[in-house]
Amino acid sequence: MCEEKWPAWETAGLFAVLIAGNLLHFAYGWSGGSPAAAMIAAVNESTWEHMKLLAMPWLLWTLVEILALGKKGGELLMPRTLGMLAGLAAIPLLFYTYRGVTGQVNHVVNITIFQVAVLLAFGITRKLARGGNFGGKQWQILGLFVLLAVGALFVRWTFHPPMLPLFADPGTGLTGIPK
Repeated sequence: MCEEKWPAWETAGLFAVLIAGNLLHFAYGWSGGSPAAAMIAAVNESTWEHMKLLAMPWLLWTLVEILALGKKGGELLMPRTLGMLAGLAAIPLLFYTYRGVTGQVNHVVNITIFQVAVLLAFGITRKLARGGNFGGKQWQILGLFVLLAVGALFVRWTFHPPMLPLFADPGTGLTGIPK
C-alpha cells in the first residue's frame, strides 16, 4: 500500500468527513429544502439522518481517495466499507444506549457520538488496510457494491423512509423530508 501517501490521505479524510458531516447537518435548511441537498444532507433529526452525516461524506471521500491513489487506492475499498459500516453501527448503538440510560437527548453528546463513530470508522479502515487481508479483486468488487448500495439506501430512504423508529424525528415523530 502507498505507505507514504496513505496516512496523509486518511488524515485528510478524517478531517474532511468530520467537517463535512457537521456542515451537512445544516445544509438542507441552508439550501431552502433543495432535493439535491436532501440526497446528502440530514433532512430531519432522526437517527438515520444523523447516520447519513457519516455515510455521505465517507462515500465522497472514498471516491476522491481511490481516484487519487490509483491502483493502490483500489485495495482500500473493502477496508473502507467495513470501517464505514462499523461507524454507522456505532451511531445508533451509542445514541440509544445513552438515551436509554439517561432518558435525555443532549446535542453535545450527539456531536460527540458522531465524532467517535468517524474516528472508529477510520481506525478500523486503517487496521484492516494494514493487515492486507482484503487486497483481492473479489473483496474490492464486494466493497464497491456495498458502498454503492449503502449510498443508494441513504438517498432512497430519505425520500421514502420505512415506518420504523430509526427513521422518525424524535421531536415531531415524522419521517423523511419535512412537509
